[in-house]
Amino acid sequence: MGRIFEVRKATMFARWDKMAKLFTRVAKEITMAVKAGGPSPDSNPALRRAIQNARAANMPKDKVDTAIKRASGQADIQYHINLYEGYAAHGVPVIVESASDNPVRTVSNVRRLFKDHGGNLGATGSVSFMFKQMGVFRLSPEGLDLESLELDLIDHGLEEMGESVGEKGEKIIVVRCLFKNFGLLQAAIEARKITPLASASEYIPENFVELPNDQATEVLELIDALEQDDDVQHVFHNLK
Repeated sequence: MGRIFEVRKATMFARWDKMAKLFTRVAKEITMAVKAGGPSPDSNPALRRAIQNARAANMPKDKVDTAIKRASGQADIQYHINLYEGYAAHGVPVIVESASDNPVRTVSNVRRLFKDHGGNLGATGSVSFMFKQMGVFRLSPEGLDLESLELDLIDHGLEEMGESVGEKGEKIIVVRCLFKNFGLLQAAIEARKITPLASASEYIPENFVELPNDQATEVLELIDALEQDDDVQHVFHNLK
């Protein structure tokens, strides 16, 4: 009985840690959006996206409001967005996107994590050519005429539209555009009174690699370690 309790407690703490990390990530998004375009989501598309992502992460509304107010009064805090590229074990390319007030600390931590997990941090451009930067919108299919929506959005930068499955097994519509058309596609979606579940810039691999389970586990351990770093916002790779 005691062993079962300890396992459940460890699982619970791990879930809390993951949620806390997710909230920190979203709060940084909100801060950067407010500093770039002001605290009103009506006139700040980046803040609207950040708030949508906060909702998708189940971040309480009072925490969202607090993050907006805090960002409005923190003129001295500046987050720098940086990309780091490298290879995980077994040659799997990895892109790490960070938002940090101390890039020297961040690059040191990222380099150490790559090294500790059998990979190596590379130079700018060493793996990014294997990915395509795209704007990605995730929509609820409820009430949508998908065929009509696809035809409408093609004129606003739509590149790909397909289905995915959410964490709870629900169907999600995934809409992608080239990153240069992010604002154009966002405006078109909003003009149709559709509120995305989440939206972001993502690096989509041109091709995927498949590894045996033991080797894939080594790669995923690096991915997990990177995602746990407080300065890291997103990690992209091409492991199938």
